[in-house]
Amino acid sequence: MKRARIEDIAREAKVSKATVDRVIHARGAVRDETARKVAEAAHRVAYYGSGLIDQHFAIKLPRIRFGFLLTKERQEFYQSFSHELNAAVSTREDVRGSVLVRFSPSQAPDDLAQAMRALGEQSDVIACTAVNHHAISEATLELRQKGKPVFALLNDFAQGTREHYIGLDNLKAGRVAAWMLATAARKPGKVALFLGSSRWLGHELRETGFRSYFREAGVELTLLESVINLETRQLTYESTLALLQRRPDLTGICVAGGGMEGAIAALRETRPPGDVALVVNELTSVSRAALSDGYATMVIGTPLPMLCRDTVEFMVRAVLNGQTAVPGQHFLEPQIFLPPSV
Repeated sequence: MKRARIEDIAREAKVSKATVDRVIHARGAVRDETARKVAEAAHRVAYYGSGLIDQHFAIKLPRIRFGFLLTKERQEFYQSFSHELNAAVSTREDVRGSVLVRFSPSQAPDDLAQAMRALGEQSDVIACTAVNHHAISEATLELRQKGKPVFALLNDFAQGTREHYIGLDNLKAGRVAAWMLATAARKPGKVALFLGSSRWLGHELRETGFRSYFREAGVELTLLESVINLETRQLTYESTLALLQRRPDLTGICVAGGGMEGAIAALRETRPPGDVALVVNELTSVSRAALSDGYATMVIGTPLPMLCRDTVEFMVRAVLNGQTAVPGQHFLEPQIFLPPSV
């Protein structure tokens, strides 16, 4: 087989031989876009020195240390989240990215703020899942003043100080959940809504959307007082059992945040499939099984690959172009999973 030469690379990349020579030997100035074309062409023609070109090209790429702070390390959803964040950075060809994923020991604001500061010491830019609290706002402001942009993921916080919120439109997600329960209810009755806590702004927005839909729809369903479950499986399980015992006319449940496993387990123990309509968040092995056997009516999911790609894109822009003067919101369309789709 004929060995690929500089002429072959130049022809494939549609550049001059002199340009290819400069890229190969790192001599003179070559635009990054042109160097990338040469590197890609070298691989296509199987040039023996393509690895050296990659090394030269990588030296020119800006290095960015990406920091991510998540919660609930043991949960399947957040393990998938961590995997997708690593994948989103690894596929970038315009920067040399390193990833540091940390999990907060708790959802307490002081613990989250401390974890944010520690992560900021090791990162150029960070993105966090955190509660909306003044301790988080202070940490965000400190990091911003040090030139470390902060992005809010899934739940908004520190509005006016963080860079962007990236996630679902939680007001809209609440209305979607309410529509599903109103549609699936087999008879008039009561509807329960589980929230993590008032510190999760996303949950408050889901509650607002949820209740506004029922006010407007005029359906024969009565919303009960919202139940705080601290996003824990056990508390959700116990609260669901108590509701089912006290409210024989309970016809629908929405779990706006974590803890859905408890609601599913309680329904399995006490009611036949479909007797109580259930809407939960995020498709996991547990929620998928509940959809399959009729104990979950709908799952509202976050498109994690898209969220992670968009987050990394915003983070790259913030590092290379500077922090934005006007923080914004970047909403993703929710994924809707129904029994026939699993």
